[in-house]
Amino acid sequence: MLKDCLDNVRKTCPLVHNITNYVTVNDVANVILACGASPIMSDEPEDVEDITSICGGLNINIGTLNKSSIEGMFRAGKKANALDHVVLLDPVGAGASALRTNTANDLLKAIHFSVIRGNISEIKTLVLGSGTTKGVDADVADAVTKENLDTMVQFAKDFAQTTGSIIAITGAIDLVADSEKCYVIYNGRKEMGKITGTGCQLSGMTTAFVTANQDHTLEAVAASVCTMGLAGEIAWSHMETSDGNATYRNRIIDAIYHMDGATLEKGAKYEIR
Repeated sequence: MLKDCLDNVRKTCPLVHNITNYVTVNDVANVILACGASPIMSDEPEDVEDITSICGGLNINIGTLNKSSIEGMFRAGKKANALDHVVLLDPVGAGASALRTNTANDLLKAIHFSVIRGNISEIKTLVLGSGTTKGVDADVADAVTKENLDTMVQFAKDFAQTTGSIIAITGAIDLVADSEKCYVIYNGRKEMGKITGTGCQLSGMTTAFVTANQDHTLEAVAASVCTMGLAGEIAWSHMETSDGNATYRNRIIDAIYHMDGATLEKGAKYEIR
């Protein structure tokens, strides 16, 4: 099934509207292209409704907020809902500031999201309505571990039930859940945390996967998360001693570009709970 999800992205080449942060916007565009989809970037309030109307999916990332982009998020999100398009929320840094936390909470109230993807601290902030994070990174105390895995799987399922969204919690162990089923994913490398924006890239790519596989949303999100983690593993295997995080970033995008469904199916490491 994961194989089919990637293959469908390459067959259908969905157009994805991204309202994302300026730190990673180029990498988000490139990873969407690498997986076989097509990106378009726009956060101007007077532009977003037209742009999202011609797309199949909308990726909203709150990493670098301003008043104009916040207005654009609400206008695009409501338009996408009216058109029954896929909408993803990436609550970057929710819990780090009042603006980020309040914006994420307000977006959840105004817009229905097909997928909510974040680290565990960001997702906990959405559940509780407030929280703290280490900048845009998860607090170490919040980590999903083998010891607390049963509790965190139920946490993800419960939030999925509350929101009607697929919940993707990414970290050393990734969780992708609806209200009844959770993929526990073990792909990835710790070195991916040294690259700015792997999460942002994953949100853009996940929007593309879900747009191309709307009858299998849970599996599409799981396939996207496995693809990113596996790409991190493949990219690391090609690193030279003189390479650093800039090269690693490019190698991850290249690994996604060259990945096919069979490679994904063979390399995906997950269990279902």
